[in-house]
Order: sequence, then C-alpha cells, then structure tokens
Amino acid sequence: MWKVATGSDHAGRRLRMQVQEWLAARGVEVVDCGVHEQESVDYPCYAAPVAQRVRAGEVAWGVLVCGSGLGMSMAANRYAGIRAALCREEHSARMARMHNDANILVLGERFTGESLAEAILDAWMAASFEGGRHARRVELMDTLPVETSKA
Repeated sequence: MWKVATGSDHAGRRLRMQVQEWLAARGVEVVDCGVHEQESVDYPCYAAPVAQRVRAGEVAWGVLVCGSGLGMSMAANRYAGIRAALCREEHSARMARMHNDANILVLGERFTGESLAEAILDAWMAASFEGGRHARRVELMDTLPVETSKA
C-alpha cells in the first residue's frame, strides 16, 4: 500500500481534504500534515513537513495544495531531492512522473475544480518514472549546487 503525505495552507484546505478522501478510497494511507484551521497561515510551514517526509522516505510521495499552487511548489522545491510539480491538467501530471520523477504533486485550489483535481490525481498515480535518458536529467537536477549567496 502507498503512503502519501498531504499538506495545505488555508486557501487549499478544502481541496486537500477531498484529495485525502480520494486517496483513502483508493487504498492509500494518508499522513495529514495540516492545516486544520481556516485562519490564514503561511504555506512554507505546511510544505516543509511534507517535503521532509518525502525526502526521508517515510512516504512514497506528497500532495500539496494552496490557492494557486505556486507558493507550495516553490517552498517544497527548496528541499534537496524534492521535485514538486504544479500540475493543472492530466498530461502535465503524467509527464512530471514519467520524465521528471516528480515526488510531490502540487495543486492550486483556486484554479482546479474537484473533478479536474481527481483526474490529475488519477493520472499522477497511474504514471511511473520511465528512467533511461530521463534518469540522467533527474540526477543532474539533484547534483545542482544550492546557491546561498544573496548578492
């Protein structure tokens, strides 16, 4: 059985909860990293525990949701070994898994309706990394130096 971590800020809370229901209905064990309240929160605080669990191998992959998906994808991609993909339709979800070995799916609640989100999730779950020439490119991404200069 797959184990997946989910997280959202206040703007993605409703869609995250629906994603959790869809995952559970498919036999996936869900690790809920919040948010649990409706008050405004800072999305990096909820991207962090999902990215950390994926990076540590505690879960197979993660799903993050915020209003646009942009902030969550940027925050998650700050973690070494994380390849978070913001997907707004099924094809990008499939390609992110097949060619980029993306390990976190990011959705934007304000841009993605419920049925589209479910279709994206289905496409994501059905796809798997193709390896081959794509493996070399993923390895190159993972070896890029972390730039810390603010200059």
